[in-house]
Amino acid sequence: MKRFIKLAGAGVLALATLGLSGCIVGTVVGTAVDVGVEVVKVPFKVGKGIYDVVKDDEPAPKKD
Repeated sequence: MKRFIKLAGAGVLALATLGLSGCIVGTVVGTAVDVGVEVVKVPFKVGKGIYDVVKDDEPAPKKD
């Protein structure tokens, strides 16, 4: 009887692993896409930071 319980447990574990493999693949792909998007955004964030530092914040005095 103990042998049957171990075999049944192993079978259930194998089926659960196969059933969840699609979820695992979806999670990995989603994470890879999110990382890719963030890598593409970095140059734009750096460029905006440089622009903000370089631009003149004080208005020019008016000449009459």
